Amino acid sequence: MVRCPGQDERFWKPADVFEVQCAQCGTSVEFFKDEPKLKCRNCGSIMVNPKINLGCAQWCQYADQCLGVSPASDASFMRDRLIDEMKSVFAGDERRIKHALAVLDYAEQIQQAEGADPLVVKAAAILHDIGIAEAERQYGSASAKYQEMLGPPVAEAILKKYRLSAETIEHICRIVGSHHSASDMGTVEFNCVWDADWLVNIPEVFEGKQKSELQQVIKRTLRTGKGREIASRLFLKFGDA
Repeated sequence: MVRCPGQDERFWKPADVFEVQCAQCGTSVEFFKDEPKLKCRNCGSIMVNPKINLGCAQWCQYADQCLGVSPASDASFMRDRLIDEMKSVFAGDERRIKHALAVLDYAEQIQQAEGADPLVVKAAAILHDIGIAEAERQYGSASAKYQEMLGPPVAEAILKKYRLSAETIEHICRIVGSHHSASDMGTVEFNCVWDADWLVNIPEVFEGKQKSELQQVIKRTLRTGKGREIASRLFLKFGDA
């Protein structure tokens, strides 16, 4: 049987097979370059391949059958890969990495309740601040204006590495380019990321505000029912647990 040349191990190099330490228990797990995920044989944790080389799978219509995963349809796979991409761009800036992951956590909760596209929401939440480093490099400022201007090109370059549709990439980049100014108010996906970002930022932006003031902030600022529910539980001390 003829194998796809891109996946034929006869053409592989020694570096295409490597070991990765499990983050949970430290056990070494052997990965082939085209294996998206493996289960740690010691503790059972799911490990994402940090060096995955999708090769022809980024454009091939048979990638699902060949590798068992399609970046275009597997939101959880893309989530893990984009977190790695985001961490690489932020280069050890733990404060910004922590912020992006916190926004992602809230965005996922809101997305499930609001019925939004999980891939768009996850990707936009992870990458929403991705223009900060470039803004600081070019302008010496991480202002919202520069973030929104420079974030979409950085996000687009990352997203194009994977087999995503042009429409999906455009939607994600539009959210990245308007998550401060709210110039994109037309999609539920935008609203999920908008609310998630505010849920992380409200304690800092409105520090010391009275409960009545926070009630008005939540009512005026947040756009989804789930976002307002989470905010009320966090900041007003009522609502479902």
